[in-house]
Parts: sequence; structure tokens; C-alpha cells
Amino acid sequence: MSNKVNILGVRVDSVTMDEAVSRVEAYMDQRAGVMIATANAEMIMRATKDAELMQILNEAALVVPDGAGTVWAAHHLGYAMPERVAGYDMAQRLMADAPSHHRRIFFFGSAPGVAEKAKIKAEHLYPGIEIVGVRNGFFSAQDEPEILAQIRDARPDLLLAALGVPKQEKWLYRHLQELGVPVSIGVGGTLDVMAGVMKRAPYWMQKARLEWLFRGLLQPKRAGRLMALPKFVMKVHRSRS
Repeated sequence: MSNKVNILGVRVDSVTMDEAVSRVEAYMDQRAGVMIATANAEMIMRATKDAELMQILNEAALVVPDGAGTVWAAHHLGYAMPERVAGYDMAQRLMADAPSHHRRIFFFGSAPGVAEKAKIKAEHLYPGIEIVGVRNGFFSAQDEPEILAQIRDARPDLLLAALGVPKQEKWLYRHLQELGVPVSIGVGGTLDVMAGVMKRAPYWMQKARLEWLFRGLLQPKRAGRLMALPKFVMKVHRSRS
């Protein structure tokens, strides 16, 4: 088991990518029925103002440090945090390993047509992968019984939910028992990137820990959310004193 690092009340697992992937695969083997969260600075800041989200994150089986800000915060607070575990990269690792382990995967979320395109991309990248179902993220409360039945009937080992924060975390938490899926992960924009409708930051920006800036510049609607990172830095700094 990994150590938990308390960052503004959110307990984040101090894990490497390899350790995170091994944990998720063990949960699938155990048919554990758990939720995994990918915590970046924006999610942690949101949780400080959303008690429900805070509780959900702290009850998740695994909370990976998805973002340079999360890793920086751990180090600033005096904790060990070996590396960033990006949710997108973790999802790709799990999909790459899926064919050899006969894992079944369900894509849930994003705009109509996106999950279908992501499925085609996954089948191209990972020959033999079983994407056993797709469903877009546009739905009402009346649609939920049908969605739950669709996911259950597909019998996936892994559910990747791309509904955005905090909707994906709250939806998975609320329906975890009904779903009966060994592992469910909120993956944000992963399906959009795979489908080619959203670009990921160039590798050099990822290495320079500037992926958050790239996303903000690429998506003007996110411009206001760029302020979450400097606010996060200030809040972490104050929490240390």
C-alpha cells in the first residue's frame, strides 16, 4: 500500500505510474468494485469548497497525483511524491495491457460521437482490445436507469467516465454499487484527446509542467479556471505555516 499525502484535506496516494497501474490491475483481478480519482490542483481546489467531492475523493480506493501542481504541493509540504501520474497516460497504460489480460472496457462520456471515435482509436492503437460499450455524456436523470443497464449488461472490467469534474466523480460514487464494475475511473478529457477533438499539450510542455497552461490557451472557456493554480499555490503555502 502507498502512503497518503494530505494536500488541503485531500488524501493523495504517493505512487509511481507503475505502482498505480499495478494497483488498478489488482483491483480488477479482485473484482473489487472501486473508484479511482485523478487529482490535479483544480480538483483539489474545488474539493476545498465542495464537501461532497472532498468526501468522495477521500473514500476513493486510489487517488493519483494527476498534475505538476499536486506533486509540487506534496514536496512543498515536506512529503515524498515520486512523480506525476497523469490520468490520460494511466488510461493508455491500462488499455495497452488490456488485451493480454482479456480486460473488457467501457467508454462513457464526452459529446455524442466522441466515445465512438475514441473506440476506433483504441482498437487501432491496441490490437485485440475489447471496448464492449460506449455511451455519450449527455443525459438526464430519466436516462440513468438505461445507462446503468447498458453498462451492467456489457460486463466491463474497467469503466472510463469522461463527464468532467466533479460530475464524473459524483456520478460514479452515487452508482458504484449498482454498476457492479470492478474499477471505475473519472478520466476528464481523455476520450476527447483520443478522438482527436481536443489536442494534448506537446511533450516539451508536459515535461516543463505547463500542460495546464496549454489547455487554458487552447480552450478560452477555461481561461477563468487558469487562476485555480496560482490560488492553489498560495493556499498550499499558507497551509504550511
